[in-house]
Amino acid sequence: MNNEEKTEAGRKQSCLYRGLTLRTGWFIRQFILSLVSLFVLTGNCFLLDAATLPTGFTESQVGGLSSPTAMELAPDGRLFVCLQGGQLRVIKNGVLMATPFLTLMPNSSGERGLLGIAFDPNFQSNNFVYVYYTATTPSIHNRVSRFTANGDVAVQGTETVILELDNLSGATNHNGGAIHFGPDGKLYVAVGENANGANSQTLNNRLGKMLRINSDGSIPLDNPFFNTATGLNRAIWALGLRNPFTFAFQPGTGRMFINDVGQSTWEEINDGIAMSNYGWPDTEGATSDPRFRTPLFSYGHGSSSTTGCAIAGGAFYNPMTVQFPSSYVGKYFFADLCSGWIRLLDPANNTATGFATGINQPVDLKVASDGSLYYLSIGAGAVFRVQFPGPILQTEENTDHLIAFDSVTMLADPFPLDTTFNFSADHRTRIMFFALNANLLPGEIPSAVTAQVEDAQARVFPVAADFVGPVIIPNLNGLSEIVITLPDGLTSTSGDVFVSVALHGKTSNRVRFRMQ
Repeated sequence: MNNEEKTEAGRKQSCLYRGLTLRTGWFIRQFILSLVSLFVLTGNCFLLDAATLPTGFTESQVGGLSSPTAMELAPDGRLFVCLQGGQLRVIKNGVLMATPFLTLMPNSSGERGLLGIAFDPNFQSNNFVYVYYTATTPSIHNRVSRFTANGDVAVQGTETVILELDNLSGATNHNGGAIHFGPDGKLYVAVGENANGANSQTLNNRLGKMLRINSDGSIPLDNPFFNTATGLNRAIWALGLRNPFTFAFQPGTGRMFINDVGQSTWEEINDGIAMSNYGWPDTEGATSDPRFRTPLFSYGHGSSSTTGCAIAGGAFYNPMTVQFPSSYVGKYFFADLCSGWIRLLDPANNTATGFATGINQPVDLKVASDGSLYYLSIGAGAVFRVQFPGPILQTEENTDHLIAFDSVTMLADPFPLDTTFNFSADHRTRIMFFALNANLLPGEIPSAVTAQVEDAQARVFPVAADFVGPVIIPNLNGLSEIVITLPDGLTSTSGDVFVSVALHGKTSNRVRFRMQ
């Protein structure tokens, strides 16, 4: 850069500082108001345990959850969260309801407690909610019961026990607990081996297994071991599991992935296929033993960004509305309790990449129909919602007027359509404005940002957009500077002009600036 260019750049920066200083008060007020609004709406502190997310992603949280273990989204969008101590809490429109949906009295020693929840496929007509919890009578064992919902609470006296599992030993770990309805309308129940590996390899009990039952608790006649096992053990669908704490079905394909927590070496993601034997305790991690189904993916124990100690949470990104970049569609999110990360598995080649770090003991993941990703943190006692919002153009307070400057003279709008001080060859006016959520993804080029201008005659002009990059404003992070060149068709136009930008397939708010 020569001296003349340096002088011009310095003058622009100085003008930019003076121009923004005039509006810094607005930015600060807006930021504080946003914090206060979120505090009032949620009744919780703001992002005390925020994760490190990829560029362009944001998160919000709802706290006040004591030892949360699992969660599920109702068809109407409410989020139900299991607390280990026995409460089932409801988060509605981002607010934690004061009254629990239900309160059970489970044995919550060690890893026992209220551990799983599922909604009946016909929930909107029958209001049935299923839970997995550790019952205390007549002896300690895990149970699946059905309740009937009445709005945000369960109807008293509606508990119907549909599955009583084997009595537990004195070991309080390896209970499993995840329950989900499959695309076939059957209820799948993941059961741990009660810290006894021998349970996983026998058809004489249901511990260390994936079970498949009808919604009323009866056993489907087409279960794979129906003619091999006896009695209640005919519910067995797959075996050889250690502690399948979470599993998930892929929307559309119906494919099942089972997360099996390992002992001392490997964590596994297994392909959920009927009659499979996943090998525990004879094998852990990848195996070539023909008796067993080897994992699709496994990762070792450690404390790095790719290792951990307990796989917890799994969700396919196939929402009704795709919110994240298209590269996420069809991928499988999974988390690790100890290392506090979320990673992304590509089922096409069974390789994984990083997504989020710095999470305080994640235990469950869910993808909502609107394309948001939820993760549940037992360490933070909170549920977090990860979103990929579109760009938001910054406006003057309580108006739709764009905060914009002539990019050369730094005059605020309204400003002349043609600036004689413009140093560019075309002598066209360039407008500088600011946007939130307008960051480029790694490897993206500035031309990924596009814009359009609409004049008072409703004529729409695609225009060139120059993504300048992040700007630093006190007390407000995440702003990016964008510059557009006004089109020739506006030469004779005066009055209001509207602009919007697009990035990652999302279009910003439509805002106005004024010409003279």
